[in-house]
Amino acid sequence: MPVRALVVDPSAPAAVRLAEVPDPVPGPGQVLVAVSHASLNYGDLNDARSGRVPVGAVLGSDAAGVVVEAAADGTGPAVGTRVVALTSGAFAERVAIDGGALAEVPEGLDLAEAAALPVAGVAALRSLRAAGLGPDKRVLVTGASGGVGRFAVQLAARAGAHVIASVGSAARGEGLTRLGADEVLVGLDGLGHPVDVVVDSVGGPQLVAAWSLLAPGGSVQSVGWTSGEPAVFPPYATVGPAKSLTSFVIEGDAGADLAVLTRLAAEGALTVELGWQGSWERFTEAAAALRERRVPGKAVLRVTAGERPTSALLAPHSSEMPRI
Repeated sequence: MPVRALVVDPSAPAAVRLAEVPDPVPGPGQVLVAVSHASLNYGDLNDARSGRVPVGAVLGSDAAGVVVEAAADGTGPAVGTRVVALTSGAFAERVAIDGGALAEVPEGLDLAEAAALPVAGVAALRSLRAAGLGPDKRVLVTGASGGVGRFAVQLAARAGAHVIASVGSAARGEGLTRLGADEVLVGLDGLGHPVDVVVDSVGGPQLVAAWSLLAPGGSVQSVGWTSGEPAVFPPYATVGPAKSLTSFVIEGDAGADLAVLTRLAAEGALTVELGWQGSWERFTEAAAALRERRVPGKAVLRVTAGERPTSALLAPHSSEMPRI
């Protein structure tokens, strides 16, 4: 029996539409998960238009739900287990997922919150780890009001670092001090001392400015490029004491890191802020809010049962405003 999914369609609003796809058949070591919530990332919007995800393929990476079929080889979680996963093709009613790509969701953590953790949480955790995070470090997080940024602020603060959060406006900086930021700046105005670590999701001129603020031996982790602007380095900007600019991508199984993140969230040690929530039938609305930077934290789609898809299902609902 087919299942509903959000698939890439360049002719549709936001290049995505609801469609029916074949019910997935789990392979060796895979479990079948009934998805209840999925998290929308800026990268998903780019994937839908860039060709990285083929036309007709299911979009998405972040999903949370319940195991409805255990792995045939006896590995992994049992039927009925609540899980969260980082997996391709996540925006579907049912998804076959490798055991190493998921983690059990602890009691006390809502599945909507769990769904917000995979891409943003794992990117924050791994980029800080790669940069050599420590209690004696000065850490700059750009785009700090977004999903990756908010998690990076909290994780760096938990490690004892001095955390500087950079945002696009004063309004977008609200709440970041409570999450652990020692300083909250609009852009990089007022940042006069070098930093040891930069987690950058903005790119463009701000990446160039962050590079100039990096201390010898420091590391910039480039995890995103939401500005869409070119980064032009002046002559000799890369000549001098050794420091690094590193491209970042999530590779390999994320299950172990998801287990860490879900445990912290369940214990209340990691705050998951859901700045937009709604049915996946409102995908176009969620995508617009994310692109226009009107979502503090994460946008989470509720995977709902309903009528078979029509183009009208992806139109914004004027009578139901998003929670932003």
